[in-house]
Amino acid sequence: MVKSRSAKDKRYEEAHKEERKAKNMIWGTSVPREQAEQINEFIKTYGYTKVQLIEAGYKALLDDAAEHNLGLAKIMDGYDDFFESELESFKKKD
Repeated sequence: MVKSRSAKDKRYEEAHKEERKAKNMIWGTSVPREQAEQINEFIKTYGYTKVQLIEAGYKALLDDAAEHNLGLAKIMDGYDDFFESELESFKKKD
């Protein structure tokens, strides 16, 4: 008996569901339609993916946060020489 493509796909998806869930995360979020259409047009025009958009946005926000947080900036820059007062404040936060 020949199984349909959809039956094979469904069986594969069921078999690998836990692996996928452990590897990836899906956010169920909404964006206003007008903004979403602008974003879709942008990524289509310039050949980006939505994942690239998220990664670039995340990096930009990290850079912005680092401008206001010296400790974060040092960590992002790979700078591991902290002042004693900074080390003490890190200990207090823990």
